[in-house]
This record gives sequence, structure tokens and C-alpha cells, in this order.
Amino acid sequence: MGEMTDKVKAAGNKAAGATKEAIGKATDNERLEAEGKVQKAKGTAQDVAGSVKGALGDKI
Repeated sequence: MGEMTDKVKAAGNKAAGATKEAIGKATDNERLEAEGKVQKAKGTAQDVAGSVKGALGDKI
């Protein structure tokens, strides 16, 4: 995957995670809130991976 692909997937995971987390908080659903936090973290990791790929010219 290239830099842009990773960054697009990262944005999607961050948005979905934030939504899950907010709904979990609003409904007092700890499981959904935790899933949201994990998904946001996954998005952050994908964003970092995309940045690294961009810096290295997609060689990884």
C-alpha cells in the first residue's frame, strides 16, 4: 500500500473510532467506547505508516 492509501484508511478508522467512542460514552456502553479507542489507535498507526512510506518513497 502506498502513502495515500494508508492515510485514507487512517482517516476512515479515526472517524469511525471517534464515532464509536462517542456513541459508547453517550449510551454508557463501555465495550463500544473501548472499540472506538482501539480503532482510533489503529488509524493513528496507519497514519504514521503512511508518513514513513512517504518519507522513504514507498520502498517499504
